[in-house]
Amino acid sequence: MNMQNISRLRAPRVLIENKISFAGPDSEVSIYDTYEAASRVRLDAGELLFCGMVTGRKIMHTSGAEGQVFLPHESFVMAPGGIVEIDFPDASLSRPTTCLTVEISKERVNRISDRLNDSLPMLELVDQWQTRVPVLHTHHSTETQRLLTRLTKLFTENHPDRDILIDLNISELIIRMLRHKTRDFLLAYCSNDPEANSLIAALDWINSTLSKPLDIDQLCRHAGMGRSRLYVEFKEKLGCSPVELQQQLRLKRAAERIKNGEAITAISYDLGFNSPSHFCHRFKNFFGCTASEYKSGLQK
Repeated sequence: MNMQNISRLRAPRVLIENKISFAGPDSEVSIYDTYEAASRVRLDAGELLFCGMVTGRKIMHTSGAEGQVFLPHESFVMAPGGIVEIDFPDASLSRPTTCLTVEISKERVNRISDRLNDSLPMLELVDQWQTRVPVLHTHHSTETQRLLTRLTKLFTENHPDRDILIDLNISELIIRMLRHKTRDFLLAYCSNDPEANSLIAALDWINSTLSKPLDIDQLCRHAGMGRSRLYVEFKEKLGCSPVELQQQLRLKRAAERIKNGEAITAISYDLGFNSPSHFCHRFKNFFGCTASEYKSGLQK
């Protein structure tokens, strides 16, 4: 597909959910542009469906989660057979709402999870993820947002290796999804059985002391692990260090509290940041926008 054809397809042929797609091995990537306000637009998932916001804002309606705001730096994963209804309150010709979706076969997810099993033993839960959680709404990292931007850009490039690059980027996205879901599972398990094993105990400690500076020696004693083993466990199971995880959890907790209408300055101090400016710097690096911009996006 050449550049002229791509530009023509992405032009507003239809104003609501204008779609272009790339079909690859065991997956399909699509870009949806919406150019006018609309409500209750239905989306069905035939396979596992990853959806990441690129620009704009959506309001998601699912069973058990009515009116959930969906912004850039957030994603939702739909299990096969899942259904959501979507509002586009801000879409216009000059400022379209854009979302990228990746539809992935269960076989492809399982192939990649099999290759990760040595470092991620919790991945046998992937079947439960696909069937028991119909819609998972979550924040994602700056790296994942860059990956989505890169996939979007690949659609508009006439690169000789375009198809291969899209396929490689989808594989990276699946790996990030699996790692993130494993982390979510471990963190959720903390509240049920914090003494299940050493890693769970460490996660429970971090999650319950977010407002305090992280004392690695104290964390090691609580988890019953040496420092080197602690870092190995975190890197292999979660893909980050204990300090990085604490920062991510603080920022996600901050976003939840902003959604609840709390003051940004109070949140920053409550969660252990040195100052509101330090908090805002970290927030922008993680979410791609300032805390004030995030709050404004929720209030539109």
